[in-house]
Amino acid sequence: MMDRVSIMPFHGKSPKIDPTAWIAPGCSIIGDVEIGPGASIWFNCVLRGDANAIRIGARSNIQDGSVIHCDAAEGGSPGYPTLIGDDVLVGHMAMLHGCTLMSGSFVGIGAIAMDGSVIEGGGMLAAGAMLTPNKHIGPNELWTGRPARLLRTLGDADVARNRRFVTHYAELAQEYRQAAS
Repeated sequence: MMDRVSIMPFHGKSPKIDPTAWIAPGCSIIGDVEIGPGASIWFNCVLRGDANAIRIGARSNIQDGSVIHCDAAEGGSPGYPTLIGDDVLVGHMAMLHGCTLMSGSFVGIGAIAMDGSVIEGGGMLAAGAMLTPNKHIGPNELWTGRPARLLRTLGDADVARNRRFVTHYAELAQEYRQAAS
């Protein structure tokens, strides 16, 4: 279904997409972007690796309408790439800019993570929350609000539920892949 996906090189760097990843129609993937095995990028997402790198790990999913960008290196600063580990769940309409989402983290619907922010494994940025620059969500912490603040520590059931969502999206992506072939 990649025939209606815009994949564009920029400044000599072309996106690298693992053949097992699923990219939905309407997506734009530009420049220094790498998408790992079994990852899924859902309808109408924009991944713009023109100012720095974007990396998305295995089985991670970026849901419909999300935008991922990065911060340029300037004046001796390396800038901030956007780094997304394995098994990460990113909800619909999220905005990720120069942040790091470690393996097993979760970003809710409509949430924003800004330059230099980090979400550790099991950590969750709630729906609609805004993680301001250089903030750090620890393992199994739930942050919410604008600006986001620690609400509570997630229990084992919460973390397990988020992992089930990752598995669900990996399976759903394969169903879409099969339907498109």
